[in-house]
Amino acid sequence: MKQLARMAVAAFILTGGSCVALAQDVVITTEQEPVITEYVTKHTVTSVDVPDVEVTVGTALPDTVELHRIEAPDVNYEYTVVNGTTVIVDPGTRKIIKVVQ
Repeated sequence: MKQLARMAVAAFILTGGSCVALAQDVVITTEQEPVITEYVTKHTVTSVDVPDVEVTVGTALPDTVELHRIEAPDVNYEYTVVNGTTVIVDPGTRKIIKVVQ
């Protein structure tokens, strides 16, 4: 029984560690944040209604949602407005990496 408990704890730690590594793959730096926010505020786009999509960090947007490039130095992200909410997206995975408030 102790062996099983140790294996469960080890698996939990290993899984948690890999989740943290994945979450750290996409990072908006403190220098990029105001540039991105200003850009998406000035360059508004029409909202797309996608009823089955939860607008939260980590959600992958369907291919039917058009993404718009953020034309700013050292910024490789795109953005769109889904269900009335502006989101920053990793274009490689189409996952939401930031919800703009």
